Amino acid sequence: MDIKLELVIIPVSDVDRAKAFYTGIGFNADFDESPSEGIRFVQLTPPGSACSIALGQGITTATPGSVEGLQVVVASAEEARRHLLAAGLEIAEVTDLGWGKFVFFADPDGNKWAVQELPKH
Repeated sequence: MDIKLELVIIPVSDVDRAKAFYTGIGFNADFDESPSEGIRFVQLTPPGSACSIALGQGITTATPGSVEGLQVVVASAEEARRHLLAAGLEIAEVTDLGWGKFVFFADPDGNKWAVQELPKH
């Protein structure tokens, strides 16, 4: 039996600001609909990922900015850092933690992300 993680809900305070942030760092805007009053569902996918994020109105009761530990994997942490800096983020240098090189950032609400370059074996 396959069990596939395909969607993670990200709580945000301003849907348009969050959508602009994520598309500004390269996520694809897949879906943005309001199927009923009080509901807006925005789905965004990092390039090459099988898992998307969703943000919106009326889709979660979680506190905006409360998500920690989101992680994506890239071929080069240095290249990812340069890309995020070019998109206007303020980011610390790449950190080598032994099990990978990491760059960390947060969205405008404070939801925390890690960008990992896997170690070469």
